[in-house]
Amino acid sequence: MQQVIKSSHLAADIEKTLRNIRYDKLFILTDANTHRHCLPLLSEVSQISEAREIVIPADDTHKTIATLSGVWEQLTTGGATRHSLLINLGGGMVTDLGGFAAATFKRGIRYINIPTTLLGAVDASVGGKTGINFGGYKNEIGSFYPSEFVIISSDFFRTLSHHALLSGYAEMIKHALIHSATDLDKLLLFPLDPPDYGQLNEMVFRSVSIKRQIVEKDPFEQDIRKALNLGHTTGHAFESHALTSGKPVAHGYAVAWGLIVELYLSHRICRFPKEKLLKTVRFIRDQYGAYPISCDHYDQLYEIALHDKKNRGGVINFTLLSEIGNVQIDQTADKSLFFEALDFYRDSVGL
Repeated sequence: MQQVIKSSHLAADIEKTLRNIRYDKLFILTDANTHRHCLPLLSEVSQISEAREIVIPADDTHKTIATLSGVWEQLTTGGATRHSLLINLGGGMVTDLGGFAAATFKRGIRYINIPTTLLGAVDASVGGKTGINFGGYKNEIGSFYPSEFVIISSDFFRTLSHHALLSGYAEMIKHALIHSATDLDKLLLFPLDPPDYGQLNEMVFRSVSIKRQIVEKDPFEQDIRKALNLGHTTGHAFESHALTSGKPVAHGYAVAWGLIVELYLSHRICRFPKEKLLKTVRFIRDQYGAYPISCDHYDQLYEIALHDKKNRGGVINFTLLSEIGNVQIDQTADKSLFFEALDFYRDSVGL
């Protein structure tokens, strides 16, 4: 079972964790940004001085098989064995790709995630999903392969831009929507600019605990884990569309916009209350702005959503809500209703 450590003393907690794992060689995966901004925060960790660093280019456009191949190559030339340990120090792109490298190198080596973004902390680093983008699709190739530990520290959150904080906050809103109105109201009322980092850290752990409870019941996404896909079918379509047009958007922003579409579908299909739909939509519009789409993009977005790996039988499967905390998995919407929801999205964000 994946262990999540709420770190109050980053260097000491990493040292203690590494002492509890037997390994022959230590590797640390960073991207260009975390190499510069985050690795220095680990300078006091005695074991890090012995680690071989693997640096990959930053951002989601490099979450590719070419980058993955480079990581495998450096593990090989560095003499990694099945008993070696990989530390992924970065956001979701690093933990996704690094986790998949660990899952596949010599049929699996152990790894630790140290998320450096809010999004990475509440989403990508927890739950064991690993993968890379392929053929213009998000996370098309991957595996379920959880890390041994996830070490979460608010020390990293203080280095984040407001944009990066918001990207992670969208996943926290999703977790609250699938769990309870109390959690959602707390998030919608929390001042984000600037945030109280101590309180934010507590809210992050609350959000992670919601996700962990679900993942532990359904580690391979056969049933209730699909609850975590709220906002993601459409969000991934926005994200893939942006990626192929050469103007990538942050994952959390895409999820926030996807929530508008899928809460509307929830209202139409599952009778999700309109006032709760509008309250959440107002927050997303005010904080996240808009992903610019027109009617000309609807068919392309539909085709991308249709390709989502969670679908079966040639129809799009959505995770929807009948009420906050009341999840309805495997809901379908035909093309005309999906287009209606995209119309609602455009009206909501002022396009």
